[in-house]
Amino acid sequence: MQTLTLDAITKRFGPVLADDAISLTVRSGRILGLIGENGAGKSTLVSILYGLHRPDSGRILIDGREVRFRSPGDAIAHGLGMVFQHFQLFADMSVLENVVYGAEPGRWGVLDRKGAARRVAALAAEYGLEVPLDDPVGALPVGVLQRVEILKALYRRAELLILDEPTGVLTPPETRALFRVLRTLADQGHAVLLITHKLDEIAAVADEVVVLRDGRRVFDAEVGATTPAELARHLTGREVDLRPRRAVRPPGDPVLTVEHVVTTGAGRAALAGVSLTVRSGEIVGVAGVAGNGQETLAAIVAGARVPDSGTVTLGACDVTTWDNARRRDAALAHIPEDRNSAGVALDASVITNLTAGFHRRAPLGAHGLVSPRAMRAHARELVVRFGIRVADPTAAVRGLSGGNVQKLVVARELAHRSPFLLAEQPTRGIDLGAIEFVYRQLDEYRSDGGAVLLISSELSELLALADRIVVLTDGSIVGEFAATDADPERIGALMAGTAIAAEPL
Repeated sequence: MQTLTLDAITKRFGPVLADDAISLTVRSGRILGLIGENGAGKSTLVSILYGLHRPDSGRILIDGREVRFRSPGDAIAHGLGMVFQHFQLFADMSVLENVVYGAEPGRWGVLDRKGAARRVAALAAEYGLEVPLDDPVGALPVGVLQRVEILKALYRRAELLILDEPTGVLTPPETRALFRVLRTLADQGHAVLLITHKLDEIAAVADEVVVLRDGRRVFDAEVGATTPAELARHLTGREVDLRPRRAVRPPGDPVLTVEHVVTTGAGRAALAGVSLTVRSGEIVGVAGVAGNGQETLAAIVAGARVPDSGTVTLGACDVTTWDNARRRDAALAHIPEDRNSAGVALDASVITNLTAGFHRRAPLGAHGLVSPRAMRAHARELVVRFGIRVADPTAAVRGLSGGNVQKLVVARELAHRSPFLLAEQPTRGIDLGAIEFVYRQLDEYRSDGGAVLLISSELSELLALADRIVVLTDGSIVGEFAATDADPERIGALMAGTAIAAEPL
């Protein structure tokens, strides 16, 4: 395969025009970055390319010859390989068994294990994809799992490799290792299509970039001839400011104090004597690979779980045994990790969701009674103030985009000026414009004296917002840094458990 071309691909889902005559070409030896906000048409385009959907019009051509993909099997047969954002692996099977599954070499249904191992080991060595062939997949870190997925595609002789948001769960060292692999693949004649929302990744590894917006191709360029600022402008249709934000004055008194918290649990989900403090007017970021105790820490701080030992203090109150409702009444605002399951009631109205949890407080209610008029007025004020795009506040939240649902959650939690905010993955799954909005709101909350514990898997987000960063690995805090002095390489190594712990500030 020398080139793969999508020619004027159009796809509708009912009245929604998902892709509007999109054209692009992926060439051997090149890495093409495809970027766009949520709803821009990326997922639909890739689904068509991989045979999961059929276009309403337009053509797919390989080396100038039209092809039709009616299934992923057709795409694979024509040399395409897909690495999904959520890995498609069997946890109880070995690496080797996962790589060859469905394409096992052998005769009469008997696997030629030695032959398979030789071929997979040769592929791994050729492309720098070292993996333990005999280890069960379920015991491996995510960076190795991704190599397994790439090997699966190469084993099936993929000449074009499509990667969908491949770095979402990787540490910085794992991301760099992945980019080295992609560069090796391109240098050896493969074509690579990289779908990402991270502009720094485009600059780091792609040769050329295509920007989609509202289902249309709006910009393309050689990466060396553009800038992240220009790409952001084409992504959103306006200027976007994601520059680092810092506290403008020294922090005040402690608002949250976690002391020697211990929990038991399965593996790394436990906490082993965690202590940290968040002061008024500062954002403390928690860095760590998923599954190292962040979810448990958040549950302890939010009041969803009581630690086995240790204490949690909000302001002057020991809240260790308080439930979430009592903490929210006292001092806590909370942006949960999963906005749809924990942040909103999808079938309830925008008005109900914007007032939930605060509806018994003045001016929304008093003496156990709520004021529907006050709730409507409050909701409409927040819709305008926080730029939530909804035509009718009485409509169900289910009809809002992900970015607008996140704006709703942020608006509700910040509107009542609680002294402390627990923000878990506050920009996960939202587009660049909504990310800028969240950054600005957290910065303003800090400037007004609020204290924020920011738990994020995005190191760039922590570096942009936090005043201090702690690194949580295997349930323990293994490093603490002032954000202005933070070294992403050191933090990434600590996240992966491959560096010596940093001295506390």
